[in-house]
Amino acid sequence: MSSKTDLTDFPRPSLAVDVAVLTVADDHLSMVLWRRTGRTETGRWALPGSFVQRRERLDDAVRRTLADKCAIDGLHPTQLRVMDDPDRDSRGWVVSVAHLDVVPSEVLADRGPDGEVHLAAVRADPPSGQRRGAILDLPDGQAHLPFDHEAIARLAVDELRRTYAERPDPYGLLGATFTIRRLRLLHEAVAGHRLQKDTFRRTMLPYLEALDGVEEGTVGRPAQLYRRI
Repeated sequence: MSSKTDLTDFPRPSLAVDVAVLTVADDHLSMVLWRRTGRTETGRWALPGSFVQRRERLDDAVRRTLADKCAIDGLHPTQLRVMDDPDRDSRGWVVSVAHLDVVPSEVLADRGPDGEVHLAAVRADPPSGQRRGAILDLPDGQAHLPFDHEAIARLAVDELRRTYAERPDPYGLLGATFTIRRLRLLHEAVAGHRLQKDTFRRTMLPYLEALDGVEEGTVGRPAQLYRRI
């Protein structure tokens, strides 16, 4: 009895990457969307994504996708999950590796041609027990993201909120130094709700180092500066 050893004997899906790029802009958690071109879901807003090219590494495919479609360079994406539902794409069997990246809003200042890239605000989740709707405030009256991008977007937001609940600004959105107040406001933007000041301070202080300097140019008493340990 012979066994299959030639790789061409096995059915193979197409391989793709989809990327959820998150930032905090205007004190609100937001995600980068790209207006699709081509023949599938044309004109709809979606996460940036593309098929992996021959002998291309996943990280390279992500960076190429973001550079080509969103004019975003120099990011360090991390893998979220393999999206392997055989029916996720109407074009055929497509397996996508979902990625997350988190960047300062300044990186997105020049993020591609007008009308092709949009920064969508992340909605707060509805109360427990209610149906979970679209996670983003989509433009042009669009009700939801195509494919399984809603699931990817939610995975990305949940992962970001988990990491920010445990450590102070792990993605460095505030830069090297900051005050406790600025740190709390950033974490509130990520969490999507207000945080109790004293509890937040006690949670974060073990991971912070107080500096000699204070924040300059503010009204009132100068605030102590900190940096992440």
